[in-house]
Amino acid sequence: MSADTLVLVAHRAGARLLTRLRRGAPLALLEEIAHPEGRLREHDLDSDAGGRVFDRQGGQRHAVAPEHSATEHMAEVFASTLAERLRDARLRGECGRIVLVADPRSLGRIRAALDDATAALVTKSIDKDLAMLATAELIATLEENLEE
Repeated sequence: MSADTLVLVAHRAGARLLTRLRRGAPLALLEEIAHPEGRLREHDLDSDAGGRVFDRQGGQRHAVAPEHSATEHMAEVFASTLAERLRDARLRGECGRIVLVADPRSLGRIRAALDDATAALVTKSIDKDLAMLATAELIATLEENLEE
């Protein structure tokens, strides 16, 4: 089934993929993608204490901060999973356009994870967190924002 448009609505704890089969047709929910790890807090993901080092001069110890937090890493992994899902849809010819909807940080992660050919299909990005809307309300809100 080939869709005109795929709409990815993402947040930390999951995503919804909606489809529009042809221009002017209503949006419909295609898939829900759960990511319960996105709800975890830093201390739930990383129980190890940070590393410690000694200064060369003075002999004082101090903690070494990790390059990325565990929650940041989980968010990047989830963004890669979503980008791969969109890539697979593109390769199967399931869409001609892609619309991304997420909070600004998540939107940036998803864009960064997209391959060039899939990124070329992104015709619109909406930097709003609409994840908590019920499906019917989400569709109504998106219909207003997707009018061309």
